[in-house]
This record gives sequence, structure tokens and C-alpha cells, in this order.
Amino acid sequence: MYAALLLVLPLTRHGWSDEGMRQNLARHAYQDTAPILPGFSILAALLTVVITRIVVVTAYSYGVSQYALEMVIRVLVLELIPLIAALFVALRCTIPNGAAVAEMRRNGHFQSLRRAGVDPLVREVMPRMLAGGYAVVTLAALSCVVAGIVAYLAVYGDTLAGLPAYTRMFGHVFEPTVALIFMLKTVFFAVAVAVIPMASGANDIAAPSQRESAALQGLVRMFAVLLLLEAASLVGNYY
Repeated sequence: MYAALLLVLPLTRHGWSDEGMRQNLARHAYQDTAPILPGFSILAALLTVVITRIVVVTAYSYGVSQYALEMVIRVLVLELIPLIAALFVALRCTIPNGAAVAEMRRNGHFQSLRRAGVDPLVREVMPRMLAGGYAVVTLAALSCVVAGIVAYLAVYGDTLAGLPAYTRMFGHVFEPTVALIFMLKTVFFAVAVAVIPMASGANDIAAPSQRESAALQGLVRMFAVLLLLEAASLVGNYY
């Protein structure tokens, strides 16, 4: 119930009419993205160097080196980075934010907001949810750019001689259908990572002895949804 409500809330005028919500959204969008963006970009660059080196050496040993860079882009940019970005944001931002929402609900902050005529879902939950989705999309997009640049440098070095072949290969990989699936997958990853922990936190009405189990169940549901989305994207890309 809460998940459906949170999905609809940003589409309504009521969701954007609260000045406090807009202020919280700006604060959380910065706090959930800016501190982790440099570290995640470095992680993506290191992962790209390692995977590119392994794939290129392996492909060369089997005589299929012409396919090595395309394999790196398909595995890393299309599949791994969006999934890693979603998991990174979930563990770093949205799961702790969901726990914070649950704590506010338990300590009576939601009731205080309602007595003041403020919808707690709009003021406290919606900004955290939107900020989590924004963080996933931002990290995935920028890290894919970083991975593409680092992969080129790892194979061709600091020369522009390989740029025509690289752009042709990139265009071949990101054909319209694959690009659409990639964008949809990233958006759905962001929705899953943002909504599920927030819905669990807003709906935290379990007894204290049951809260840890309920939180674990919410975490398992989120991972299951991410795996299902990844499986669906693999089917769309390769079957």
C-alpha cells in the first residue's frame, strides 16, 4: 500500500506544494549524491581497468582481441555499473534513510507533523525517496561515462587514433533497442532502491522484537526486485 502511494505521490500537485518538502529534497539530493560521487567514480575507474586488462589479455590469448573492447562495454557499462550503483546507493543512502523514517514514525514525529497540518509522507518520506532515485541515476550515468573513457585509454592509450573504431563499436553496442533497455533498467533500479526501503520505513508498525526481521525482509525484497530487473534486461538484450 505504502509503495503504491509513494509512487503516485510525486505525480500529484499535493506532493510538490509543500515548501518544506522542496527544501528537504534539495538537501537530501545533495547529501545522498555529492559525498559518494567521487569515491564511486574512482571505484568504477579501477573496476574498468581491472576488467579491461583481464578481458583484453584473455581475448588476445584466444585470438579474438577484436571483440575484447566490445565485451568490456557490454559487461561493464550495460550490466555491472547500473547494478553496482543501485546497490551502492541502497546500502549508503536509502536503507539508512528508511531506518530514519521508521525511527521518526516510532518516536511520534509523524503524529506531530499531522497535528501541525503537514503530511509526513510529503515532508519527510518523499524527499528521501526522490533523492535516492536521483542518486542512482546520477551515479550510474557518470560512472558509465568514466568507464567508457577509462576503457578507451586502457586499450588505445593517450591517442586519438582509435577513436573512429571505438565510436563505431560503441554505436554498435548501444543500438536503439539496447539503449532503451539500458535507460529503462536504470530508471527501474532507481525506483526499486528508492521506494522499497522508504515504504518499509513508513509502514514500520511491527513490535520491537519483529523490526529486525521486517527490515531484513524488506532488504531481501529489494535485492530480489533488482535481480529480476537485471534478468529481464539480459533477456531483452541477448534473446
